[in-house]
Amino acid sequence: METALKTNRFIMRGCVAALLLAGVAHSAMADQLDDIKKAGKIRVAIAMGTPLFSYADANLQPAGSDVDTAAALAKDLGVKLELVQITNAARVPTLQAKRADLVIADLSITPERAKVVDFSIPYAVITIIVGGTKNQKVKNYDDLNGKTIGLTRATVNDTITTQMAKGAQIQRYEDDATLITSVVTGQVDVFSSTPSNLAEMVKRAPNRELELKFPQKDFDLGIAMNKDEPKLKEWVNNWVSTNQKSGMLNTIYKKYHGRDLPASVTKG
Repeated sequence: METALKTNRFIMRGCVAALLLAGVAHSAMADQLDDIKKAGKIRVAIAMGTPLFSYADANLQPAGSDVDTAAALAKDLGVKLELVQITNAARVPTLQAKRADLVIADLSITPERAKVVDFSIPYAVITIIVGGTKNQKVKNYDDLNGKTIGLTRATVNDTITTQMAKGAQIQRYEDDATLITSVVTGQVDVFSSTPSNLAEMVKRAPNRELELKFPQKDFDLGIAMNKDEPKLKEWVNNWVSTNQKSGMLNTIYKKYHGRDLPASVTKG
């Protein structure tokens, strides 16, 4: 009888171990995508104050190509959209702190960022430029020597301008809205930003005679997510690819930016 009890205890231990292993395996297979579906909502961070991408409309409601993209993604996933409004500098930190599930905030795909977050395939593009008042003689980076140039902190504009314009004094702002206000009010005469921000500046301060000085670079934009979320990344990539091929993402982009996405992006 004692032998039978020992055998039963051994079998019970084996069953418990098997159940524990099964739980571990299930946990390992679980992904943020499962959590999002279970919660019935997806938290998407957007950088407000970025003309055409994400801004407050006449009714003070979020609008722009990134906002429409986030809304379309949530609808296709079958969950409610919760927008997390942030600054440009907070895009990656917000994701790492798990205050958002995704970032759709004109975030350029760069090797440095790809070390800490994962990106989807490109869903859109952004062009960065140097602009300034008409009386500023600026045709290239060398012409920025000795000049103060305004830009938004923690952007590709910041990275490239810091690398290429070593003789310039860089004035950094926390978001595009503050940069725009600074240029419009005459605090800086030269800036690195985007064509859409330049257009907003010209609209708000036509007397400043602001113009494009020279283009800096085009960047692909990706939907960012935390690393080690394979199911979420696969779903997002499939969604972007499907909607590039269907033309939906191009329609959203053209609605706000007035031009088509490049073929290299729309191929999905």
